[in-house]
Amino acid sequence: MSAKRRNLTILAVVLIAIIVGSVGYYYYTQQQELARQRAVIIIGTTDKATDLDNARAYDFYTWEVLFNINEGLLKIEPETLKIVPGIADPSFGGGKGYELSADGKVYTFRVRSNLKFSNGDPLDASAVKYGIDRVVRINDPQGVNWLITSYVKSVETPDPLTVRIELIDPVSFFPSIMAGTPVYLAVDSNEYPANEVNPEGKVGNGAYMIAKWERDVELDLVANPNYHGDPPKTANIVVKFYKDATTMRLALENAEIDVAWTNLNPTDLLDLKTKPGFTVTSAPINRIRYIIFTDIATSPYDNIHVRQALALALDRDAIVNRVFKGLATPLYSMVSPSMWGHTDAFKDKWSYDLNKAKNELTAAGYSETNKLNIELWYTPTHYGDTEADVAAVIKESWEKTGMATVTLQSAEWGTYTSYLGAGTMPLYLLGWYPDYLDPDTYTAPFYLTGNAYSKSYSNPQMDALIRNAQTTPEREARVPIYEQIQDLAATDIPYIPMYQGEFAAVSSANVKGVVVDGTLLLRYFLIYKQA
Repeated sequence: MSAKRRNLTILAVVLIAIIVGSVGYYYYTQQQELARQRAVIIIGTTDKATDLDNARAYDFYTWEVLFNINEGLLKIEPETLKIVPGIADPSFGGGKGYELSADGKVYTFRVRSNLKFSNGDPLDASAVKYGIDRVVRINDPQGVNWLITSYVKSVETPDPLTVRIELIDPVSFFPSIMAGTPVYLAVDSNEYPANEVNPEGKVGNGAYMIAKWERDVELDLVANPNYHGDPPKTANIVVKFYKDATTMRLALENAEIDVAWTNLNPTDLLDLKTKPGFTVTSAPINRIRYIIFTDIATSPYDNIHVRQALALALDRDAIVNRVFKGLATPLYSMVSPSMWGHTDAFKDKWSYDLNKAKNELTAAGYSETNKLNIELWYTPTHYGDTEADVAAVIKESWEKTGMATVTLQSAEWGTYTSYLGAGTMPLYLLGWYPDYLDPDTYTAPFYLTGNAYSKSYSNPQMDALIRNAQTTPEREARVPIYEQIQDLAATDIPYIPMYQGEFAAVSSANVKGVVVDGTLLLRYFLIYKQA
């Protein structure tokens, strides 16, 4: 072989080696990139996290974050909704993690041994007691501590792994409260001061821990190496907060996020249901929307004719059809229709009737020349971009009487919740996600004397009915009590129920494990990308 041919052969071999190496390197880097992508799930939301402290947090999305970075003594099993041991020892109490006294008033829990918080601090029974006592002691104006003070007489820790909770009265659904609300979480005393809220708290004991939180911009979660249970399906969760639903939808379509969670526009949801490459996971319709009269002891809302007029003049069908394109249903009770014990109490008494509304305003002393002045508040993004449209329809409905003038006011969620706690908004829109899976969650927080919303509402008959429902053990016996509660609520009208909207997560087709059940909380630790 000539030197020239030999050199050409060597050159060809070298080129082939380079090409093969390049292809191999390209394949390797592509596989590495795919693996990196599979290790991260990016979730988009227009919602906001407020303060990451269970002594203050009383909004849906902040609870979602808290439950992804924490685990209580009990927890709710995804999809089945069974209450199972969390940090409670499953070998205790016949697999329940607790024992109940014969009179139904004392719950004794055994805490798993060798638990740690995400920062490595030890977690035992004293951390559970500290967390519960702290919520009560701080007594934040948003009113979250009622979830303890309404039921719990005392919390004791006879030894480092035992928590004994004595109730004021036996409450059959108390395990549901413990599993469904973050006020019973164990808290690290080194991170959360005894007498004040830590709005930037980051230490928990759940499947994830917070690596980074830039308020209203991004939340980064990573797997908690100190978590006692199975590691999450995806090691890193990134939550991106969007100012509007349109931008979030574009991010989903451009593969900038993997899951679009709360709150897509109805038109976007309808469209994405028909598009290939996306999966829509709908939730049970447990979320309710309503109007709150903050103070029914002060003019003009102390006049029952005014409250009756506004209930009669609310055009729910216009909200459902014009704003939500049929992806919502009118609501006639503060108890969700998906919950047992529901009745359409407001439909029976206050279905839309403009003439009757005018008569009630006349009885209250108003006329076309002496109009009722209403200041109605809403928050523009927390419930999605549709909220301004909902407020506009309500304004239009009430002004159709010719005897009312409505001024709309708005504030972003953080400010809105501070106004809510202070009671400075006379009339405002709010939504409710069930704290726990029982009709009590739709009644006690709203109608008991001292509630955090319609602050001056107090009716001894209502208080007695709610207490009776809480302490009656059998469901069959509780149903007629809840029927009476809803009838009385429609008579007193401290709130006007409006509608229930469809609730859904939309994910890329390769994303699996998106579960939206009756808790309405997205469990990040179940979500993963299919290889």
